[in-house]
Amino acid sequence: FSRQGYEDPHWYPASGYGDGYPYQSHQWQPVAWQDDRDLRQGESYGKSYRDQHYYRGYHPNLATGPPGQGRTQTYDSYEESHVSAARREGAGGETVSSGSGEAGGQPKEPSLLLQYHESGLSSSSHELSLYIRDGADHCDPVLPGTWNVEQTGGPLVPTPAPAVPLKFPQAHTALCFGAGGQLVLACPQSPAEGHLPHVELHSLEVILHGTDELEELQAFPGPLAREDLHKVDVMTFCQQKIDTGCDLSTQRGRDSSLLWKLLVLLCRQNGSMVGSDTAELLMQDCRRQDKYKRQEPTANLLGLTDDEWASRQPGTLDLITGEVPPVVETQAQIVEKFTQLLYYGRKKDALVWAMRNQLWGHALFLSSKMDPRTYSWVLTGFTSTLATNDPLQTLFQLMSGRIPQAALCCGDATWGDWRPHLAVMLSNKVGDTELNHRAIVTMGDTLASKGAIEAAHFCYLMADIPFGYFGAKADRMALLGSSHRQAFAQFARTEAIQRMEIFEYCQQLRQPESFLLPFQVYKLLYASRLADHGLAAQALQYCEHICTALLRHGPAAHPVLAQQVLRLAERLKLSDPLLLEMPEQDQALEPDWLEQLRACCQEWEVR
Repeated sequence: FSRQGYEDPHWYPASGYGDGYPYQSHQWQPVAWQDDRDLRQGESYGKSYRDQHYYRGYHPNLATGPPGQGRTQTYDSYEESHVSAARREGAGGETVSSGSGEAGGQPKEPSLLLQYHESGLSSSSHELSLYIRDGADHCDPVLPGTWNVEQTGGPLVPTPAPAVPLKFPQAHTALCFGAGGQLVLACPQSPAEGHLPHVELHSLEVILHGTDELEELQAFPGPLAREDLHKVDVMTFCQQKIDTGCDLSTQRGRDSSLLWKLLVLLCRQNGSMVGSDTAELLMQDCRRQDKYKRQEPTANLLGLTDDEWASRQPGTLDLITGEVPPVVETQAQIVEKFTQLLYYGRKKDALVWAMRNQLWGHALFLSSKMDPRTYSWVLTGFTSTLATNDPLQTLFQLMSGRIPQAALCCGDATWGDWRPHLAVMLSNKVGDTELNHRAIVTMGDTLASKGAIEAAHFCYLMADIPFGYFGAKADRMALLGSSHRQAFAQFARTEAIQRMEIFEYCQQLRQPESFLLPFQVYKLLYASRLADHGLAAQALQYCEHICTALLRHGPAAHPVLAQQVLRLAERLKLSDPLLLEMPEQDQALEPDWLEQLRACCQEWEVR
């Protein structure tokens, strides 16, 4: 009884099949199989099973035996029967197999190895089946002793072997998800015992009713490209987001609210706006008007030493006139003193007097009629009186041909709100448009570096920065209001995709044929989420709009996206309400856009 292919004894511990199987009522001890024996030498194994009943349960040739034979039969008797069978076989004799049922004229059953392979056994169960099958392949045993068919009084009926070890210890429910928003359940039944298979179909929309994810999807009036949509519905959705989703007590909540208000403005004005409209929106969203404290011009800035500055103070002796000038308080007295200094031709003293008493109009006009150096000196003195974070500083620096300091320092709590600075830049465009563009983009980069993504994207929209892709980290925007430098799960949130679709819709109000090509892949992701939540018809509409954009641009430019849209649309095409109205003979037809997309994908594959 040699075993081919196995050199070492295999040990099978009792814990392998002793627990977890209801049909096995006892455990068995490890048994070593001896591979170096040969049945034709007539040697006895000398080994017996502790419980031969277990082996009979897995080996059909030991399932039956002579009446009255005990469970502790040794393996020697079986070996003798095998040797005698081998000798008769060599002599041309015929053997009778108790497991095949050939004596009764019944067809031979398939081998156990094939049954185990087809049953999906676990690795250890399959190994055990191979172990038992090895012995059955090399012998054709007969019934032990002299017992034959005539002794039974009738045809031999094989004793049914126990069932194949189950893959799972208990019957359980199997489930899968359908493309039409269905959850399919195969209930635990046993058809072999006469039970009818029971399958249940559940709607995912009903199962997920009341969850935040489904409510967020249902509240959005998408897809926005459909003809029956009115822009008032979009504006209402944006206002609801402002009221319920933005915490105005935080800076990030105010920035998010500003983006939604910008979408409302674009939707109301059919996708067009000017700088003054945006400036008005920025100033409306400011919580309060900051008070920017004015400063006194310093003596060094006026070009005077400390002694000279002290000598020019009111109440000191004027060395030229020999008089003590009175302490002036009213505006008229200040102007009169400015005029008196000009009487004597003291232009520089008059400029210093005007600058010290905030007569910047007089000082600037007088210096402009003098040399350019003096005019620049007076202008610098005027700007030095403004607070560093004053929006006037931003405007004057921009008009001077420089990037404003606010564009490099905004976003800090000590600097103040960034909105007035952007408003003054948008409302007062200088002649150099490139300088305006660089100043706004620099402000957006500064805000993005400090984590104010919504504020940065607002600046990028004002500078007409195009949208990029998630993988291109050098791009400034991929989804409106979401940073593409974070993980994709946090980046591609449902709210960010909805906000981006509204922005695309506002662009289409101005140019009906326009679309954002990088955004189409996120529309496909959104359609998949709709299908996952049971909204199959709505998901199919998104596939149609994506297909329209791809066909207009050319699917060959984005072949992977086109194939994914085609795959999802083919699974969802039966959810089209128009299909239910077709006659039965025409229901096999597909929409034109789906046929065109399939043809384009096939053409690309051929290329």
